[in-house]
Amino acid sequence: MPLKLSLKPGEKFVLNGAVVQNGDRRGVLILQNKASVLREKDIMQVEDVKTPASRVYFPVMMMYLDEAAAPKVYDEFARRLTEFMSATRNPEILSECVAASRHVMAREYYKALMSARKLVDYEEQLSNVAAGVQDRGHAG
Repeated sequence: MPLKLSLKPGEKFVLNGAVVQNGDRRGVLILQNKASVLREKDIMQVEDVKTPASRVYFPVMMMYLDEAAAPKVYDEFARRLTEFMSATRNPEILSECVAASRHVMAREYYKALMSARKLVDYEEQLSNVAAGVQDRGHAG
C-alpha cells in the first residue's frame, strides 16, 4: 500500500537516512514501496535528549532510521525504558512502554516510535500541569 505524504512549503523529512526538503509550494509525495520516513516534527536532535521520555524516544528513532545500527542502540533503549517504567505508575503509559518494547523486539520500529512518542507527550503534559500549578502559586 503506497504512503502519501502531504508536505508544507519548506517542510523537511528524512527518507531512508537522507534529509529531504520540500520546495516553496505545498507538495504531495507518494512512496510506492517500504521506506523509512520521518517528518521534521518527529525528528529529535541529540541536544534535545534531556528528559526520561526523550531518552527512550531517541534510540527508537535511531533504530527506525538506521535498522542496521539497531543492535548497537538496543541496550541504550532497554536501559532507558526500564528507568522510565520504574518512575511511572500510570497504567496507560506503562502499557505504551510494553508496546514499545514488543514493537522493538519485532523490529517494528515505526510502531515503537509511535508508542515512544506517547511517552514524550505524556511527559510534556505533566510538565505543563506542574508549570501551571507553579504559576498559580506565584500569582500575587
